[in-house]
Amino acid sequence: MPSRRTAAKGLKRTTATRPERKTVVIFCEGKASEPDYISALKRLPAIRANTAINIEIAPEWGVPLELVKCAVERSQDDEVDECWCVFDVEWPQNHPNLAPAIRLAEKHGIRLVISNPCFELWLILHHERRHAFMSTKDAERRSRELDGREGKRLDADRYMDRRHVAARNAADLAARHQRDETAFPHDNPSTNMHELLKAIEPNSP
Repeated sequence: MPSRRTAAKGLKRTTATRPERKTVVIFCEGKASEPDYISALKRLPAIRANTAINIEIAPEWGVPLELVKCAVERSQDDEVDECWCVFDVEWPQNHPNLAPAIRLAEKHGIRLVISNPCFELWLILHHERRHAFMSTKDAERRSRELDGREGKRLDADRYMDRRHVAARNAADLAARHQRDETAFPHDNPSTNMHELLKAIEPNSP
């Protein structure tokens, strides 16, 4: 999405200037894994050079529809180039109002990262491919088995070297669901976190 900020008028003499970084605001449903991971992305030189990322945590008891409403309001700021919302589907009990949240986002140009069943699937894809249906508990358990963490906080820097592996695995899942004509929210497992990565790191697969 092109910047909505007004370009500065040219100077009389040519001076070397850095390209203007785009500003991306990312609203997260989760309070631990998602912000921890995105903060690690934010620290990467390849991303930091081109993109200013602001992370907003969901209000207490935040659900996807409320998250999108917050993003719609923030998107009115002329200094913001893109707004994204990162949230889960959850299985076996899906989040309420997923369809209205998606429609509202589409209406206002809010980009979405939806992980089905949850964000931990994206973490798993750094280590291995997954094709079988997973509940939220299954994904959380497997994610912890793979990285050995015990608490809620994520040592996200450990994941950065394999982010492109995860992106390819996520894209493969998306292609598989498209071939099988599996409609949302039955496209479990799936995550389009690789689309956010591509938006802030153009060289990402």
